[in-house]
Amino acid sequence: MYKKIMVPVDLAHADKLTLALDTAANLSKLYHAPVTYVGVTSAVPGPLGHNPAEYDQKLAGFVAGQAKTHGIETHGRTLVSHDPAVDLDDALIKAARETASDLIVMATHIPNVADHFWPSNGGRLATHTDASVFLVRG
Repeated sequence: MYKKIMVPVDLAHADKLTLALDTAANLSKLYHAPVTYVGVTSAVPGPLGHNPAEYDQKLAGFVAGQAKTHGIETHGRTLVSHDPAVDLDDALIKAARETASDLIVMATHIPNVADHFWPSNGGRLATHTDASVFLVRG
């Protein structure tokens, strides 16, 4: 049914993504679909790397860990953005298209008042890509 799965990851909060990561891995096994973990970073130094190459190394380690933990085929994709907080949705839309992902599995939060004014990342991906979007709370 699904051929390629994309999972956006925030390495700074990887410990809070367990349920979404496990869900993606289980779907990968069920459909024999590789998982591409996508991280968006800035070109300026940050807590996850002094430059995009350092961030990419951390993402590669994370991706290898997911492959080993779950026994699935994995890939990593680092996208560099001028301002990840502002450009995140556009970067993820671009990644979904470039990877030809037909399923996006992503962690989400419990909706709050702000969600009535600003659309969610998952909602934006669902309306601007051809992929199915599976939002995982928890």
